Amino acid sequence: MMIFPWRIRRFSRDEEIDRTLRHSIKDGLAYSVMSGAGESYLSAFALFFKATNAQIGVLASLPPLLGSLVQLFSAWLGHHGRTRKHIIIFGVALQAFMLLPMMGLPLLFPAYALPILIICAIVYFSGHNLASPQWWSLMGDLVPETRRGRYFALRTRLSTLVTFITFVIAGVMLNAFDRYNVTVWGFAILFVVASLARFVSVYHVEKMHDPPGHVAVLESPFQRSLLQRIWGSAAARFSIFYAAMQFAVAIASPFFVVYMLRGLELSYLEYTVIMATVILSQFLSLPRWGRVGDVFGNRVVLLFCGSLIPFMPLLWLVSTQLWYLIAIQMIGGFAWAGFSLSAGNFIYELVPANKRTTYLAMHNVLVGIAVFAGALLGGYLGSHLPKTLTVGDWHLSWRSSLYGVFILSALLRAAVALGFLSRIQEIRSVRPLSWGALVRRVLQLHPRRRRLAVTLSRIRKPPGLPTLGPP
Repeated sequence: MMIFPWRIRRFSRDEEIDRTLRHSIKDGLAYSVMSGAGESYLSAFALFFKATNAQIGVLASLPPLLGSLVQLFSAWLGHHGRTRKHIIIFGVALQAFMLLPMMGLPLLFPAYALPILIICAIVYFSGHNLASPQWWSLMGDLVPETRRGRYFALRTRLSTLVTFITFVIAGVMLNAFDRYNVTVWGFAILFVVASLARFVSVYHVEKMHDPPGHVAVLESPFQRSLLQRIWGSAAARFSIFYAAMQFAVAIASPFFVVYMLRGLELSYLEYTVIMATVILSQFLSLPRWGRVGDVFGNRVVLLFCGSLIPFMPLLWLVSTQLWYLIAIQMIGGFAWAGFSLSAGNFIYELVPANKRTTYLAMHNVLVGIAVFAGALLGGYLGSHLPKTLTVGDWHLSWRSSLYGVFILSALLRAAVALGFLSRIQEIRSVRPLSWGALVRRVLQLHPRRRRLAVTLSRIRKPPGLPTLGPP
């Protein structure tokens, strides 16, 4: 019988906090069902309505940008006496409600499908960003600093597994509906399932404990003294690095879906297999990244994974074989799992708890602007770059104009990594770790056996209970 980790592990000696952290994990699992069945197929849904590269870029970047501004409103609500949990519940419920018109209205008004999708997505992401600052504030108070990396790694790992399962089931179902030329009904079912899953999140958030007297409030971001304090800080430098990297990544990231479904003409099933590989890779590597970050610091993880990320777009130019695309997605999931987890934990360490809401709001707005600008640039280039290039007697021809977008994204990622990574300084006092030792720890390299085994971290359990995953 499968024993779930939150059944066999205590997260806190305080019963109420322990129960809250369990509800938070279940909320994360419900969110993952929503993400795997709905949000992950939003770009594919837009392509079903013949969206252009530029429209895909706007859909991928404008809603998160405008939604990030709602974080300022969230903090304003906190400043005026609203409890964190009530704000979180409203934001989560708003997301659940918006999935239904996001699915239904484009089907009723196909001539206006893309504008409707973008507007609904703006409201959808606004719900997420309304809840986000208060949720991070709440979890920052509840999760002990010494356990933060491992708790969030466990939560993210379980959520990633559920996202993987949901995403695969959704893709298989969508592919079956597409074979019978009723693709639209496949999308309709996915969005209804996603909406119901998000309502389950509402239930679990409502059961969480919100310590009284704590709320995420915001200093005015336009105060000169605040801007002067932040500008020269390590937090500001890290935000600039992260936003610059997200700008470089966003030039290409929205268009891999376009490349696979339109450029390579993959089926929904093939697309699902390729994208699910990323989720599986993250699931396998997240526990190890969390433990490395807790013991050896987040800097070493950021440096290692940040050095891999620039190469990822270039690998898409080498081959179009399905097995090859699956392989590079496995590498990409491994790198992004470590980078995202360590970056999130690094922000927690950089900013004092009483300044966290203000900083996170400004950080996310900056990142939203960077992603918006990068996606717009990528969409423009993807629609205007030629498929052939001739210089004198030299002639170059490639499958898709998106290849130029991928190359530019890779070059800018490399420039950001070279310019910023070496300047990042560890906050805590941690043990040193070489890159070779890091790889061995994360991948569990056993030199004597001359084999590479990716293993799941062992979960502490009382005697008599089975161990999850392979040894």
